[in-house]
Amino acid sequence: MIGPPGTGKSMLAKRIPTIMPDMTEDEAIETTKIHSITGLLDQKRAFLTTRPFRSPHHTVSDAGLLGGGTNPGPGEVSLAHHGVLFLDELPEFRRSTLEVLRQPLEDRTVTISRAAGSLTFPANFMLVVAMNPCMCGFYGDLKRECRCSVRQIENYRQKISGPLLDRIDLHIEVPLVDFKELSNGSSGEKSDVIRERVLSARQIQLERFKKASNTTNAAMGSRQVRQHCALDAEGSGYLEHAMEMMNFSARAHDRILKVARTLADLGGSSHIRANDVLEAIQYRALDRKLFS
Repeated sequence: MIGPPGTGKSMLAKRIPTIMPDMTEDEAIETTKIHSITGLLDQKRAFLTTRPFRSPHHTVSDAGLLGGGTNPGPGEVSLAHHGVLFLDELPEFRRSTLEVLRQPLEDRTVTISRAAGSLTFPANFMLVVAMNPCMCGFYGDLKRECRCSVRQIENYRQKISGPLLDRIDLHIEVPLVDFKELSNGSSGEKSDVIRERVLSARQIQLERFKKASNTTNAAMGSRQVRQHCALDAEGSGYLEHAMEMMNFSARAHDRILKVARTLADLGGSSHIRANDVLEAIQYRALDRKLFS
């Protein structure tokens, strides 16, 4: 999520666990084990039944995020197992620290090697990040003037590498909300309503992958993508045009298809529609806007 300060990026991130399905018994046991060995549980909270939400400060070390130490233990990526890892003010994190996320985002595990041997911890988490468009936060704002120079904006954005951003499926712009929208008293869609759609889509995916090791679209391999993400001529044309115009990577290509498949599931469609492809492509536009 990218937008000026005060637009609700952190609030939105904290609400994500409320629309996610409940943890299964196996997921709850795995997550509880990780929190138990780090000493985060006590007699009042001896078993985790809700998905974890971890939000480390931008000063966190590589070992704190990935895991390690003299006696290697799990880091934030493992403590967020089956939950959400939220990194606020993403460019404030050290670039070297952010780069260590690339392995767990791909493998869903973390391996820590030492002279005496190596340990592997699970790290199957949802990564959510938020950032301002520039150092002062108002670049592109129609009402407030940005005070940053072109060089400052470039330096700020270059703290995030292209390969890391390429691994993030959804790029959302969060604009300021004007006074009329804040004061009209109307409420948006409730989490319970959204959660019902999520549960329905997850049930579709459980049925789709009942003979496979994965249970979600996000975990599909390349063979499953070809099997379950077939496009019609219109959708294929849109994707081909986007690949040529925006120079998407092969990884982005597969992620677009996975997101389009999920959008179709949320809409109750058995096949990927052209509009699903267009929406999925739109969610990949931010990396080109940031680094063009």
